Amino acid sequence: MTPLVFVHGFMGGSKQWKLQAPLAGDRKLIAIDLPGFGKNAHKDALRSIPEFAEWVLAEVDAEQFDLLGHSMGGMIAQEMIQLAPDRVRKLVQYATGAEGIIPERFEPIETSIQRAHADGAKSTARRISATWFLDIETAQEFPACARIAEACSLQAIIAGLEAMQNWSGLTHLAKIALPTLVLWGDRDRTYSWSQTETLWHNIPDCRLAVLPACAHAVHLENPILFNQLVSDFLETNL
Repeated sequence: MTPLVFVHGFMGGSKQWKLQAPLAGDRKLIAIDLPGFGKNAHKDALRSIPEFAEWVLAEVDAEQFDLLGHSMGGMIAQEMIQLAPDRVRKLVQYATGAEGIIPERFEPIETSIQRAHADGAKSTARRISATWFLDIETAQEFPACARIAEACSLQAIIAGLEAMQNWSGLTHLAKIALPTLVLWGDRDRTYSWSQTETLWHNIPDCRLAVLPACAHAVHLENPILFNQLVSDFLETNL
């Protein structure tokens, strides 16, 4: 069975996919830690979405794989398709968009950059990671996510924010020539419906799943439904 590669989002890491273990079955799960984040938090973060995409392609040794990108990881996944379209069989775009400028984000990226400089890395990590959950700091999985985010340096936080801010994939959406699933939580504070709708309407072979009463971390807030939707998509002959 085709391996599934997970590309986490901003201030994320491979440990955030622990509840997706049921997706393994007969398939290999490959969870990436981007430079500057997760288990690679000791490394300097890269400064552009294309650089991250090139790094992931070099890191994954599978000749062909399915690809799931979350948030900033979804942007990276779109770039990976442009660089190596033949290596990806199916694509999952999860809680992400095609534009780095996100007008309806809980705060403008420029504000996040300014506050990160003022408040420091650890405070910024906890504050932003709380927005990923519908129940904010009281969410069951918030402490684990906050610990992963807190490992990030200020350099990685600023680099990640600037990489997103300076990126757009709008002109490439129509060129994504493979089956795609767009997943979105209807209470997402980071990516609005307009971003999700843009993906859905512009990727040619695209299907949409909207999960109710979830924010930006659907895979942790409703893992059973999330896993079922991803599994059905990957295993269906389209």
